[in-house]
Amino acid sequence: MEDRPSAEQLLAAARAFLTETAMPQLTGHAAFHARVAGNVLDIVARELALAPGFAKAEQARLSLLLGETGDLVTLNRKLCEQIAAGEMDLSNEALKTHLIKVTMGKLAIDQPGYQGYKIALANGWPEEDVLEA
Repeated sequence: MEDRPSAEQLLAAARAFLTETAMPQLTGHAAFHARVAGNVLDIVARELALAPGFAKAEQARLSLLLGETGDLVTLNRKLCEQIAAGEMDLSNEALKTHLIKVTMGKLAIDQPGYQGYKIALANGWPEEDVLEA
C-alpha cells in the first residue's frame, strides 16, 4: 500500500501554493522569482512524465541508425564521432528525422508554449516518440 503522495502530486501541490497563495501576495522581484519557480516546477513535471519514454525512443532510433546497441550516452557519443568524421550528415534522412525528434522532445519538456515549437508542429515536424520506460 502506497501511503505517500507521488512526485507528480507533490509538484502539483507546490505549484498550486505558488500560483494560488504566494504569487497573488507578491510584487516586484519576489513575484518574478515565484513565477520562475513555478515554471521550474512545470518543467520538472514534464520531465518526469515525458523524458523516460523519449530517452527510450531516442536510444532505439540510435541503435537502428548506428547498427549497434549500447546505452544512450555511448550511442550519442558514437553518433557525434560519425558526424565529426564526415561519415554521416544531413543527407541521411534517418539522421535528420532523429535530430528533429530529439529537438522536438526537448522543446516539449522545456518550452511547449514556444512559438517556434508550435510552428514546427504545424509544419509537420515529427514529435518525439514516447515509448514506455
